[in-house]
Amino acid sequence: MNKEVLVKEIAERANQSQKDAKAFLDAAIDVITETLKKGDKVTLVGFGTFQVKERAAREGRNPRTGKPLKIPAKKAPVFAAGKGLKDAVAAGGNKGGKKGKK
Repeated sequence: MNKEVLVKEIAERANQSQKDAKAFLDAAIDVITETLKKGDKVTLVGFGTFQVKERAAREGRNPRTGKPLKIPAKKAPVFAAGKGLKDAVAAGGNKGGKKGKK
């Protein structure tokens, strides 16, 4: 699902125009982004938590040459699914996931 389809679904389920649904979604994304930039986390009980994790500096290897190289520390956004989301996905079966062998 992409943003356009998500906006259509939100508009339909909330009985709002697509313009209003897009404005709501954009505002929600902006608030989450700004909160993470400040180093705070966003918790939506039952859905999950957005937060920033510090990735430590580490040593890696150039896959082409095999030479060691230093990978600097960085901050990365992460999402941890909440119990409600995990349970809903687990109960949903194999919809949209990898298909089993025939």
